[in-house]
Amino acid sequence: MVKRTLLVLFLTVTLIGGITQLRSVHGIVLTNDEIAALDQADNPIAEYGVKQGGGNVFLRVLKAPFRAIGRLFGRGKKNDNKLHRLSAKDVKHFESAPITRVVDAVQAPPQGASDTEMGAAERLERGRLLLNDGKLNEAIAELSLATSVDPKLAEAHNLLGVAYHRKGMRELARKSFETSLELDKKNPQTLNNLGYLLYDESDYKGALDRLKKAARLAPNDARILNNLALTQSQLGKFDDAYKNFARAGGEIEGRLNVANRLEIAGRSDEARQHYEAARLHAEATQKANPDFQAITVVMEIENGRVKYASVPNRRPGLAAYEATAIRIARGRRYAANKNGQDSITVKVNSVPAS
Repeated sequence: MVKRTLLVLFLTVTLIGGITQLRSVHGIVLTNDEIAALDQADNPIAEYGVKQGGGNVFLRVLKAPFRAIGRLFGRGKKNDNKLHRLSAKDVKHFESAPITRVVDAVQAPPQGASDTEMGAAERLERGRLLLNDGKLNEAIAELSLATSVDPKLAEAHNLLGVAYHRKGMRELARKSFETSLELDKKNPQTLNNLGYLLYDESDYKGALDRLKKAARLAPNDARILNNLALTQSQLGKFDDAYKNFARAGGEIEGRLNVANRLEIAGRSDEARQHYEAARLHAEATQKANPDFQAITVVMEIENGRVKYASVPNRRPGLAAYEATAIRIARGRRYAANKNGQDSITVKVNSVPAS
């Protein structure tokens, strides 16, 4: 560093001495313009204001050593904003950036098969699942499409009526049930659904007519029998109601159900008689067979096979009995053309092994 500084000073003295000697030998006399330019040499504006040409050659020569010295120390650079060509050394300072793939979302991703390609049977099953999940609006939309694709699909009209009924749209429900019955006059489940709708509308005579027909077609269906018994209770036919309650759930449950309906009707004395009869029957059954239980199972049948089975009225402490009854119900077989719903009562005589 010291050597470099001494070298610069030496060059500076030599250049200045040379210039001084040059002036004394040749006797160059500065003009007024050159004198004014020297006075303003440190002002960049004045420097750029000097005219170009031969008259300023001496000025440029005089300033050249000082510019060289400034550049040597890293000062006095001009036009730093100009573009410069990269050298090989400069390139080494840059690193290769990782390649990033850009996905241009100009086109939508490919979609699956359109719902318009679905058939009526597929829409019917989708509507059934939505109805079971309580998604009534979606079920109505799907079942409506099923009836549009195949207007003669009776089960679609039936389930559509159930969805409308649950939504409180009773008039639409009635029309759907009636359309379904026009297509399948002897469907016990549609007759049951229409009968319950009429019961809900307090049309007990209309309900009784449909429910009796349904009970003749499906004599072991607990839901149909219970709905029939409820309707008979509303009409004051408590003896008939008791028989159908008992057919649906057994002697004890039949007695308790009719006793409850008698109390609602204000006939408490008759209700107590049925409560007492239920107690005595329960004690006798318990003594005869302490492990006996009767479980009613409701099934959904498709092409002769049980597709779905459940216990509609579950009771605390009987989970093991109910699981055994469902397992037995699933093993049942029907005619190959059998479709719809059915129910059976399974008598479980002993506690299943845990």
